[in-house]
Parts: sequence; structure tokens; C-alpha cells
Amino acid sequence: MNRPPPHDHAHPDPASSKDSGNERRVLQALLLTAGFMVVEAAGGLWSGSLALLADAAHMLTDAAALALAWLAFRVARRPADARRSYGYHRFQVLAAFINSFAMIALAGWIAVEAVLRLADPVQVLAGPMMIIAVVGLAVNLGSFALLHSGDRENLNMRGAALHVMGDILGSLAAIIAAVIIIYTGWMPADPILSLLSAGMILRGAVILVGRSAHILLEGTPEDFDGAALRRGLMDALPALEDVHHIHAWSLGDGNTLLTLHATTKPESDPELLLGRIKAVLLQRFGIRHATVQIETRACPDR
Repeated sequence: MNRPPPHDHAHPDPASSKDSGNERRVLQALLLTAGFMVVEAAGGLWSGSLALLADAAHMLTDAAALALAWLAFRVARRPADARRSYGYHRFQVLAAFINSFAMIALAGWIAVEAVLRLADPVQVLAGPMMIIAVVGLAVNLGSFALLHSGDRENLNMRGAALHVMGDILGSLAAIIAAVIIIYTGWMPADPILSLLSAGMILRGAVILVGRSAHILLEGTPEDFDGAALRRGLMDALPALEDVHHIHAWSLGDGNTLLTLHATTKPESDPELLLGRIKAVLLQRFGIRHATVQIETRACPDR
């Protein structure tokens, strides 16, 4: 007897074209970041500026992070298979998780270097430092504009944008430090402003690691309200006796999956009701993939 093929959850993804645009933007930002990183590192060594060297090191990790984000978009397009029936969408969240830890490590390195510079100040050439920092700011703003014009709810894009935002902060810190040194000669401005940018980078990284870890741990999506979903189904479908065992998780931002049990009233048609439940879930709650267990008697799991 011929059996139907197994269900592999590989439903058409309406976000695939959005991911394609995101992938292109990340690649363009990667090329900009990697190209200027070499210039900024050379300028930091020449001028003796920790702020420039820290930003160059940041751009190096950013280039690696953007490459990882770009790879994540490509891997996520791979179709579902026997071992990964949901496909590879979660790889983007994993990339964001890894990127956030790279940012935390970078913030720690900048902080240590800044403290050492405060204990033993280094002479900085403020003029060259200013020129390189201004050019770097322009490059970083261009990269951020590319990423910000993409999908702002995608965690992978948010991770990439966070890295570039850290570059912007680093460039601003270098510019302000150069201005202070030019007009006052106060060398500690360089490591102090580096510490400030490290603190802001750390804050964004901690938020991102929390969000990505929540998804990797199968946490309930942030905008999901199980009680509201139950009420919505019960109000829309009088043939329902009860809705319970509601579980929701996400493959990534905006891609909620759901399982639930639905107990029907004796006079209802279970097959017809199943279709109506699916329709309500899609139209009212935007949930495209739901596994619904229809029960005509008491729930066997209770």
C-alpha cells in the first residue's frame, strides 16, 4: 500500500524574499566594514590612539560577524531534510547568539586596554586620529543605513546592526577624544571615551544574547498571549468545548509555531472544525503553522 510522504514542516516562507534582501545588505555592509578596517588599524598604530585601535579591532570582529550573518541567511534557505524537518531557519538565531558573545568579549578587551592606558598614558597624534575617525564614521553610517533599511525584526539583522552601531560609537568616541586632545592636550580622554563606547556596546550585546537565548531555549514568542488565543478561538468557534495544552515557540523572529488540543461539542464536525481553527489562527493571530489535536472526549493527556 502506498503511504503518503512524511510531513516535513517545509511550508512556503513568505519572508524568503525579505531574507534575500537582508542577505544582500549584509554582504554590502561586510565589504564596507572589512575595507575600512585595514585603514583604521594602520591609522591607529600611526597616531597611537587606543580609540582608533579599539574601533579597528571592533571592525575586525564585525567583519567576521557580518560574514557569519551573511552565511546564516544562505544556510537558512536550505530546504528541510530528514534530520532537520523544520529546515535551517534557527541558524540565523544561532548566528545572533554567537555575535552577541563576540561583542561582550570585545567590550571587555576595550575596557582592559582603556584601564591600562589610564594607568600609563600614551601620547596620541590627535590630527590624524580625527581625520581617520571622521572617515570611519561616514563608512559606518553607510553600513548601518544598509542594515537598518532591512528587516528590523530579524534577529540576525539586529545582531549585524548592533555590531555596526558599536563601530559608530567607536568612531564618535575617537572624534570627541581627538577634539579634547587638540584643544586641551588631555590624553586620558582617549581611553575614557573608549570605556564609554565599550559600556554601550555591552548593553546592546546583553539584550541580544537574552533574546536569542530565549528563542534557542524554545521560549514563548514575545508577542504571544496564550490566554488571548484561547479566548479568541472559543469566541469565534461556538462548536469548541475547550482549548488547552497550548504551546508556542519560534524558529526565529516573526515565525511562530503552535500546538494545541481542541475539545469539540458532541454535535460538531471535527474535520470541519479543524479547518476553521486553522483559519482563525492565521487570520487573527498570524500563525501559519499549527498542529491541532481534535478531541471528541476527555483529553487523554490529563
